[in-house]
Amino acid sequence: MELSLEGKVALVNGASAGLGLASAIELAQLGATIILMARNEEKLQKALEQLPKPHFQHHRIAVADMSQLETVSIAVEKILSEQPVHILVNNTGGPAAGPVHTAELSAFESAFRQHLLGNHLLATSVLPGMKAAGYGRIINIISTSVKVPLKGLGVSNTIRGAVGNWSKTLATEVAAWGITVNNVLPGATETERLSSIIDGKAARTGTQVDHVRNEMIDEIPAARFGKPLEVGAAVAFLASPAAAYINGINVPVDGGRTPTL
Repeated sequence: MELSLEGKVALVNGASAGLGLASAIELAQLGATIILMARNEEKLQKALEQLPKPHFQHHRIAVADMSQLETVSIAVEKILSEQPVHILVNNTGGPAAGPVHTAELSAFESAFRQHLLGNHLLATSVLPGMKAAGYGRIINIISTSVKVPLKGLGVSNTIRGAVGNWSKTLATEVAAWGITVNNVLPGATETERLSSIIDGKAARTGTQVDHVRNEMIDEIPAARFGKPLEVGAAVAFLASPAAAYINGINVPVDGGRTPTL
């Protein structure tokens, strides 16, 4: 099985922590040179120190804020002026929790810009270089809500679904150029966002944090939360040459929780 990414450049968004950083670590372990993108330069520098650094890899950072797409345009233009990108990992922190019937219009607009428009901006920027190289991998870290909407995540369910349909459409358009587009759908994974969701639910319901955690774990056949590197491993495989004929799919990484095929 050909898994080596030596000679490939990967741009990973939301890479200062959590699933983005975990994906970057796994990609680097397969030999890719990594560009970490996020809005906080200090956190990016700390994340950079965690990447494997064989002699042929020269990882670096790019500062951009997905809530301000002009900063993303500037950052990606600079990146592409220096080197092509063969692998793009779209990853942006999820919208705030809450029911859909009380959501403000501004919450949908903000999430749409950060997730769908941000993903589209990055993807369309790197596509020409991928096409020229005859090799491209676009991997979107979304949510299992693409398959089954999650209770209490109204805005997220809505926007994640839009990203899923965008990516499937893109996958059919670029496949003939040696480019694949796939989605990784994390379930409950040990990240800051999961902690925030648990704390929020505990506060709303007046229950103990441990009780909320245990309730969530009871819904997972694997009987535990996922680890970020387990999600990163799925991303890295989809980025590899071995996954060249896997295109336009959703890959749940959720310990079996999602109740659909």
